[in-house]
Amino acid sequence: MVEEYRELEREMCEKKLAPNLPYVKALFLGWFEPFRDAIERAQKVQRTDKQKAAFAPHIDALPADKMAVIVMHKMMGLFMAGAQDGFVQVVQAAVQIGMAIEQEVRIHSFLEKTKNYRSKNIVAGTEEGLRKEKEILMKHVNSLVRKRRLKEVQKLLKKEQIKPWNRDTQAKLGCLLIELLTESAYVQPPLNQSADGPPDIRPAFRHRYKAVIKNPRQKFVKNYGVIECDPLVLMGLDKTVKHMLIPYVPMLVPPKKWKGYDKGGHLFLPSYIMRTHGSRKQQDAIKDVPAKQMQKVFEALDMLGNTKWRINKRVLSIVECIWDRGGNIAGLIDREDVPVPEKPPTEDLSEIQEWKWSVRKAKKINLERHSQRCDTELKLSVARKMRDEEGFYYPHNVDFRGRAYPMHPHLNHLSSDLCRGMLEFAEGRPLGKSGLHWLKIHLANLYSGGVEKLPHDGRLSFVENHLSDIFESADNPVNGNRWWLTAEDPFQFLAACINLSEALRSSSPHTVISHLPIHQDGSCNGLQHYAALGRDTLEAAAVNLTPGDKPADVYSEIAVRVHDIMKRDSDKDPATNPQALVAKVLIDQVDRKLVKQTVMTSVYGVTYVGAREQIKKRLEEKGLITDDRLLFTAACYASKVTLAALGEIFEAARGIMGWLGDCAKVISSENQPVRWTTPLGLPVVQPYRKSERHLVRTTLQVLALHREGTSINARKQRTAFPPNFVHSLDGTHMMMTAIACRDAGLHFAGVHDSFWTHACDVDKMNRILREKFVELYSEPILENLLESFQTSYPELTFPHLPEREASILLMQTASSSFVRKFISDWTGSRSKKSFPMVTTQG
Repeated sequence: MVEEYRELEREMCEKKLAPNLPYVKALFLGWFEPFRDAIERAQKVQRTDKQKAAFAPHIDALPADKMAVIVMHKMMGLFMAGAQDGFVQVVQAAVQIGMAIEQEVRIHSFLEKTKNYRSKNIVAGTEEGLRKEKEILMKHVNSLVRKRRLKEVQKLLKKEQIKPWNRDTQAKLGCLLIELLTESAYVQPPLNQSADGPPDIRPAFRHRYKAVIKNPRQKFVKNYGVIECDPLVLMGLDKTVKHMLIPYVPMLVPPKKWKGYDKGGHLFLPSYIMRTHGSRKQQDAIKDVPAKQMQKVFEALDMLGNTKWRINKRVLSIVECIWDRGGNIAGLIDREDVPVPEKPPTEDLSEIQEWKWSVRKAKKINLERHSQRCDTELKLSVARKMRDEEGFYYPHNVDFRGRAYPMHPHLNHLSSDLCRGMLEFAEGRPLGKSGLHWLKIHLANLYSGGVEKLPHDGRLSFVENHLSDIFESADNPVNGNRWWLTAEDPFQFLAACINLSEALRSSSPHTVISHLPIHQDGSCNGLQHYAALGRDTLEAAAVNLTPGDKPADVYSEIAVRVHDIMKRDSDKDPATNPQALVAKVLIDQVDRKLVKQTVMTSVYGVTYVGAREQIKKRLEEKGLITDDRLLFTAACYASKVTLAALGEIFEAARGIMGWLGDCAKVISSENQPVRWTTPLGLPVVQPYRKSERHLVRTTLQVLALHREGTSINARKQRTAFPPNFVHSLDGTHMMMTAIACRDAGLHFAGVHDSFWTHACDVDKMNRILREKFVELYSEPILENLLESFQTSYPELTFPHLPEREASILLMQTASSSFVRKFISDWTGSRSKKSFPMVTTQG
């Protein structure tokens, strides 16, 4: 990128004309030279003035031109990523810039110090000589990577070990560089030929203090140092994001195998097995645990990281075509802003107030659109960059609860329908008879709209009845009748239409190679785990843990209950029951979609306020209630009714949630964080502590960095424990399934409770994931948890385990070929010996 700016500078000098550049690059080119020169001056001062050097650690760790490029791109990246009202907080920007510089320093230092492959034709010592030497070395590394000679690459990379910088260092360096940028970067509006005055040249960025409300419920407002971006810089930014530098993309080779806290993942960039968010207790717990105990976790992450992906070029080209036409379909954001209303020619205060409200609303929508457009461009930039690669990999790590995530942020399979539609397995496998069956089921599931809840025969009939639409969608997706847009996940659905069309038009459909990942999703997975923990037969049936003629749909069941409650309320006298009027407004709007998110998150501790906001958003989408006050009242009422209906059906789950919360309350009363070990041996420490402010003096301002304090946040420890514990169990189940799929020779990808593999292997994966679920819950999980608490805190008294049914839970395979049963007759028991495991076949 530095070389590109140098070339543009040379072109300007030779032709005496500014090159015709995209908006962002034109801005950067104008800032590059003065900003680079300012950094060079700061580097000279740092070498001579020790007092000033304390405010600029590592300022000379990179050449000035490299630093200039990184800071410009990082600052614009922060404004693209959803900066509110055109500003970012100094502390956030400074640390982010410091981290970006540190990562580049590692690579730069490695290239500087490795002299093994110096070209004989280059005389070292000159800047040009060093640059060419580094280019040759980089080409050599890339050549080795392409040839899969990983051991040689790793030998080159092992030579450089750099001690990580702390937050203070990152913040100080970041602040100095931000200050230099604010003094060097200017922007100028288009020249008005008739204007007599001098041109309006003004700073592109300004540092000032601004009142920022971080929490809507806080009573007082704090002033924070912010960097404000001139509107001229933001104007047109989202239309030229694709010209921005994307720092890191997915790996072209399999990631390093995990062997410890910071040993694995990327070949050279710093990689950590867990996202601890600065929690030292959690870091220590991971570092102290024997590697043998973590072996299964390492193996699962290696399995996920070794799954090879590629870009689905057909889908990418369709996305680009729609995006070039302005988006606004298939879930893509509209590329145009909504118009901001003009002030009405009136003195009426109510009309003026309404106008102000509509202006605020329009600006809020436009800010959201700007952020989403930038995000879409970033995803497309990565897809374009990887389009011609034969395949690539995502190194994985876990959050503190043990859920696995890909380490690349922009384009990955955990993201939106857009990303999932553009990704497919690099290795294809023949469909086979069962694969063709599962491809059709997958297509029906992606269409959704209730089709996914039909029995398999009903879903297959849906596909057969729409074959002409499927072929037309595959042949003419942009200019045809675009039936694929009616699907809930349009881009994934389109990819399935293309694959199925290819198979059905083939003379031998079963031999057609498929790269498409086929999904098998949990049914309200959090409630599945609670039902298994509670051994509750009725709850198990509601979330498909027992066999049935067609899938049970817990969301529809809750929606029916909510509708019944509202029907009763609407028949009451409005004079004595004010809720009657709201019930009448809502009664025809209750459906599966209205309650789904609240039901899904209820087991993860959603609060009344959270439920209200979820339902309010769904009601806004329906657009039938236009009055804001009525909308709020309706959301309040609907959320209360939904939570009440949930409590009626999932009583056992509520009992276990309450017990987990009570245990956390006992532990947090001793100023201790809740900690446990997952069934796969991963130590978990809840990170919720009261933070302490730590002041850092920088050249720009005094920054208040937040550090982990000594006091825990007791309320958060208690409320977060039930959902975190269940997340740790669903992460465990996914990892157990990943390892078993590896052993069975399957490709596997996981998105928490959604397991993916090739169409031909779905039957095998279905059997494996059920067997692993049974294996997981054959363990006395709650007993083990209570025992670990009692061992760790012998002086504390914990509540008794909640009563549960002594029941038989039936685990059914997708093919219904056999039913796995396990018996748990252990209410109140604490002995592992009292857990008989019975399996029958037939």
